[in-house]
Amino acid sequence: MTRLVGIDVARALALFGMVIVNFKLVMGVQEDDSALYYITSLLEGRASALFVILAGVGLRFMATHDAQTRRLPLVRWQIFKRAIVLFGIGLAYTPIWPADILHFYGLYFVVAACVISFSNRSLLWVCAGLIVGFVLLLSLLNYEQGWNFERLVYKDMWSWQGMFRHLLFNGFHPVLPWAAFLVFGIWLARQPLLDKSFQHAACKRALTILILMETTLWLLRSWLELDNTDKDLSVLLSSQMMPPLPTYMVSASCSAILVLIGCIWIAQKCRQHRVFKHLAQVGRLSLTFYVAHVLIGMGTLEALNMLGGQTIETAILCAAIFCLAAVLVSTLWLAKFKAGPLEALFRVITK
Repeated sequence: MTRLVGIDVARALALFGMVIVNFKLVMGVQEDDSALYYITSLLEGRASALFVILAGVGLRFMATHDAQTRRLPLVRWQIFKRAIVLFGIGLAYTPIWPADILHFYGLYFVVAACVISFSNRSLLWVCAGLIVGFVLLLSLLNYEQGWNFERLVYKDMWSWQGMFRHLLFNGFHPVLPWAAFLVFGIWLARQPLLDKSFQHAACKRALTILILMETTLWLLRSWLELDNTDKDLSVLLSSQMMPPLPTYMVSASCSAILVLIGCIWIAQKCRQHRVFKHLAQVGRLSLTFYVAHVLIGMGTLEALNMLGGQTIETAILCAAIFCLAAVLVSTLWLAKFKAGPLEALFRVITK
């Protein structure tokens, strides 16, 4: 139970991070040198990566529970049904929110259904294969094909060729290499997450790798004195989300480990604390709030004519208001119901 509470809190933090990043994007915040802008930029690509890793953790727990009463083919079929539903919901949602991740989730779940019974070592090899596969495609194909990066619009997404390219290679969260996050989550869920020695060792390694990688990249960029004219080299010497190079995948995975294990550790100490319990409730309704932050949150911003030309302070304030509303709504909802509205609907459809 402690582990599950910690995971729910981590899921809530990932959701809050995605809300901040997406509100900043749609509100047209211009890049500046402020501390607030820098801090929020650190969340880009990391909150969503944590979200995917937590989905892998949840799938592993579901598979372990179902395997006690069902044969492995039925467990795989259960995951595959969820994949179909997520893919369908996500595609229907994409015209409203082009940066949607749900339809990618559907394909990640197909990968998960195939590897759910693999050994720990094999899972890590699959992660490496997905990451290397993307690098190979990047050397063969044009990553910018189909994109208008100034407006963040994918021009030919609804053609067969564009859809395949978008899903597999150069969309916002393509299967290569993003499915590696989900597979890594499955591997992570098999580890003794409640064991203090594992927690200490995992956090120490993750923090060391993260600091060494980010420091090395920063020193190389400073040494080479890169500017806006060195676009390709700047991308290679960064851990930014697009394109998702191995530096980004490793850096985001290390960040996710630190947040997840930190939340589990706190859950072991004070999971009955009111703030912690409220965050866990938000995590239990993460699917509902993910959809709501676009339909309701961004819909409200559009009604108030706030989509564009806003400051970073305004974007953070709006994101904070939505997150506080999510805490309040989750508390009221779970006082009467066992699951969120979309979570309950999802279970009924995939049952």
